Amino acid sequence: MYDTAKQLISDSKNIIVIQAENPDGDSLGSSLALESILDKLGKEVTMYCPVEIPKYLRYFPGWDRVVNDFDTSADLAIIVDTSADILLTKVLETRGVRSYLESHSVLVMDHHTTKSTLSFDVEELFEDAAATSEIIYRLASNAGWEVPADAAEHLLGSLLSDTLGLSTQNVTPASYDVAANLTRLGAHTSTIEERRREFMKKAPEILEYKGRLIQRIEYFLDGKLALVHIPFDEIEKYSDKYNPSVLVLDEMRLVENVAVAVAIKTYPDGKLTGKLRSNLPISEAIAGYFGGGGHPYASGFRIYDDYETAQRELITATDKALKAHDETA
Repeated sequence: MYDTAKQLISDSKNIIVIQAENPDGDSLGSSLALESILDKLGKEVTMYCPVEIPKYLRYFPGWDRVVNDFDTSADLAIIVDTSADILLTKVLETRGVRSYLESHSVLVMDHHTTKSTLSFDVEELFEDAAATSEIIYRLASNAGWEVPADAAEHLLGSLLSDTLGLSTQNVTPASYDVAANLTRLGAHTSTIEERRREFMKKAPEILEYKGRLIQRIEYFLDGKLALVHIPFDEIEKYSDKYNPSVLVLDEMRLVENVAVAVAIKTYPDGKLTGKLRSNLPISEAIAGYFGGGGHPYASGFRIYDDYETAQRELITATDKALKAHDETA
């Protein structure tokens, strides 16, 4: 399973690690861990993301080494935590990047085990795991590569971020084994959590804005779908301080009778992005209706449409997903 990945990395000197344009704790922690692990192998590593790393993720030390300039001199590209074209739109629109990806070796490491929708040839390292960091740890262990203490901390931080502290439904006994091994290598949950809490502190205006968002939540399908709309002026005003979607999605998901919570952002160019969190394994099916994807319990999509149409289609997609789930339950 790991042979192709090991060979591609072995044959390369200069490697670029790519995150999607919606970076999260798993993609950032995985990138930082790869940088450390591959550095020990004598590789030159560039970490790339087409957008600035959000402030609420900057509790990962080294986040500021992620650059916005794509290094087309790299021998190998490694894409972490996504296998969907739609989540790499800004990457692919950057001058010279598509031709680079179509003419160089590309390795995708992803724990979203749905079929890749990338429009260029890649080698896939997909596993059913709680986070991409699990896959990176297993690859390093299989290859006999050193996992330095800083890489172990990044991998554990990545795992904790994507599983909400090992509390989500996709956590397995293997996830706890990985967490235990990373702790043995020098990572400490308490250290990561202390930094995270410091960076997660909110300005009073953010707490006030969160209250306004909560007041705007709408409920459909007898309360099973909770939906909030975030217009562009609020994205501009608040995103640098805190991701508006993240502010309320978990509270929405914990409302009685809610099966799925969705935050939709709208942009001036007609683009809409949706972030889903669910209590049933239907997020991926709903996002797939719009060409998106992710986990059964957490997914996303991007479309170009008006909000009213997207809302109607979301209600339809959610209704279908709920009925399909009920039929198989």
